[in-house]
Amino acid sequence: MGILITGVDGPSKGYVEVGEHLAEINGKKVLDVLDYMHLSQAPRPTLTMADGRRVTVPKPAYDDLGLTFESFLMDAQRSCANRCVFCFIDQLPSGMRQTLYFKDDDARLSFLMGNYISMTNLSERDIARMVDYRVSPINISVHTTNPSLRAMMLGNRRGADSLAALRRFADAGLSLNCQIVVCAGLNDGEELTSTLQDLLGLLPALDSVAVVPAGLTRYREGLYPLRPLTKEEAEDVLGRVLAAGDGVIAAEGRRVVYPSDELFLQAGREIPDGTFYDDYPQYENGVGMLAMLKDEFEALAHIICPPSAPRRVTGVTGAAAYPTVGELFEKVQGRCAGRLEARLIKIENRFFGPNITVAGLVTGQDIISQLKGVDVGDALLVPSVMLRYERDRFLDDVTVEELEQAVDAPVIIFEPDAAGLIKSLTGEEI
Repeated sequence: MGILITGVDGPSKGYVEVGEHLAEINGKKVLDVLDYMHLSQAPRPTLTMADGRRVTVPKPAYDDLGLTFESFLMDAQRSCANRCVFCFIDQLPSGMRQTLYFKDDDARLSFLMGNYISMTNLSERDIARMVDYRVSPINISVHTTNPSLRAMMLGNRRGADSLAALRRFADAGLSLNCQIVVCAGLNDGEELTSTLQDLLGLLPALDSVAVVPAGLTRYREGLYPLRPLTKEEAEDVLGRVLAAGDGVIAAEGRRVVYPSDELFLQAGREIPDGTFYDDYPQYENGVGMLAMLKDEFEALAHIICPPSAPRRVTGVTGAAAYPTVGELFEKVQGRCAGRLEARLIKIENRFFGPNITVAGLVTGQDIISQLKGVDVGDALLVPSVMLRYERDRFLDDVTVEELEQAVDAPVIIFEPDAAGLIKSLTGEEI
């Protein structure tokens, strides 16, 4: 039937109407957003509607056609067919909002939004199209290159076969970002070393590898019996990751293999400075976030402007970021000549359990319960990562308004970068 057009602007205005259904561009079927993005780059493309009407749109190559559709992907979002032993969504309690339980494993979102895919639901057509369209970079959840172990860890027999797509993508020159979620007793130790060496064999197509410890909540009844890494195990994992990265620096001019911030913390090691992370290729995966925050702060520290009036505020964060963010709170306060009183409170994750330490998984109810009876001062400072996209509620559906009522003070939502942190503390532009 074609894909419903809901908006027309730019070059297509006057040639295409809202309500028509796009079927083909230059004689090739348009099934989803990847087809549309690739085919619409042509100069003066000929569009075929579902009713057979054809129209040529006079536009230069690579200019946007100006069409919008009823859904971003122009197709249904693909859900995950795996049953990963470490899946975070399987560890959510019941009763949360429905959208939190959707498991995404969509290659189109890997390219468009940076999501990670397991490759187990890729068809031959999907793989061939990604190569033909030069879909790059591709973010891939590898976890292990041992076929039988990968099938077991993903809970899907295709976990073994789908590894072949890695080599096809690399041979085609597509850029790959890979992640390994380390589970104690499964893919650590020599299995990890073997996986890292296999992945480094994909150079130069391999852009980066992130190694992160599995996040385990307290809601694991009936699931595979995983446990957190011990400090000694975390040290061993970290050592293997650092050794793999050290081994390619001379040849590649970059580390390629990076431990997550959380892995450093579990091993009891200090976070390296920003030079360790090259151009931060796995920043969104929790790799180098704390180092970048400190580097950004040092670059802005000399222009910190004290509050125009005395100010007293309280901030909250998760256990992982607490030492670094607390240090920055103290530095800002020290530069404000007695006009700022700021304190940071570490919120323990009682909702998901003590093994979950990142700020992005702190819930509203944990903040409320742990700030009970606390005078937060003029405002409570909350990093935006704790809230959903609309910035109106937390993972547990506690709203910002409910938090304000509980602490009897305004809540200031700030971006978790240096500029956002400084501005929230001082109340002054930076």
